[in-house]
Amino acid sequence: MKVYYDADADLNLLKGKKLTVIGFGSQGHAHALNLKESGMDVAVGLRKTSARWEEAEESGVKVMTVEEASAWGDVIMILLPDQNQKEVYEKEIKQHMKAGKTLAFAHGFNILYKQVDPPKDVDVIMIAPKSPGHLVRRTYQGGSGTPCLIAIHQDASGKAKDTALAWAKGIGGTRAGVIETTFKNETETDLFGEQAVLCGGSAELIKSGFETLVEAGYDPELAYFECMHELKLIVDLYYEGGLSRMNYSVSDTAEYGGMTRGPKVITSDTKKVMKQILTDIQTGKFAEEWINENKNGQPVLNKLREENKNHIIEKVGSQLRGMMSWLIKK
Repeated sequence: MKVYYDADADLNLLKGKKLTVIGFGSQGHAHALNLKESGMDVAVGLRKTSARWEEAEESGVKVMTVEEASAWGDVIMILLPDQNQKEVYEKEIKQHMKAGKTLAFAHGFNILYKQVDPPKDVDVIMIAPKSPGHLVRRTYQGGSGTPCLIAIHQDASGKAKDTALAWAKGIGGTRAGVIETTFKNETETDLFGEQAVLCGGSAELIKSGFETLVEAGYDPELAYFECMHELKLIVDLYYEGGLSRMNYSVSDTAEYGGMTRGPKVITSDTKKVMKQILTDIQTGKFAEEWINENKNGQPVLNKLREENKNHIIEKVGSQLRGMMSWLIKK
């Protein structure tokens, strides 16, 4: 595996080019501001009615409508929610994708699942920071960066990879390291990680542990601390040095108990379910489900959001976090 760093990328490739960032949310603001501070000519594309229009103007970047910014830009990075990209592309971006331009993404969903179909005479690339946008921004400002993935879907110019590396350098990614992958591999692993481990798996594990303690008669506050609050301490250890770092840092009792009881919770049956989740992603079944969910107004998502909001762990957690002055300040 080759990792690309600052010396492997040339920012001069973007100088003299007009860089458009569609969206000014978590990733959008980070890409736009980091590129601007790297000396690039950047514009942000937003709806005229966007609540972020004033925020983007106050940050010092040029702000245009999506259509204006798409016509203006040589490299157009779409940083909108997956479910909005197809409609915005079809209505406001597609007609401005002329030969020689570059269309960029930070996630491969809409290309892999053929929601966006770019013309053959443009480059199509991905630059995907492996962290939330606010961390992309903060680490850049601190003189470092966050690791990124790059991928090339179309290389009409013969310079698509160089453009992707230059963009990654402009947002700070080559300070930390950039790895090349494919749109397919980035999308499928990203969706799987979110569903099986990072978001879905961890949330259900937390809720089940909390419910088990409360149903056994323990105070909800104790259950919250043990199953939710302290998880950050463990995740930080994973982040710093993997499983070994975590096991080294906890007590022998915790290490032994975790190693002997963990496999009783996450069993071979759990792994079978994980494999099915991955299969649904690989075959496009999940993508079809999510696309239809949005066409129908997100009824399942809204129902699940309401259920989660009303779960007792959220009510207890809100009360306890209200006592934590350091969180209130954040």
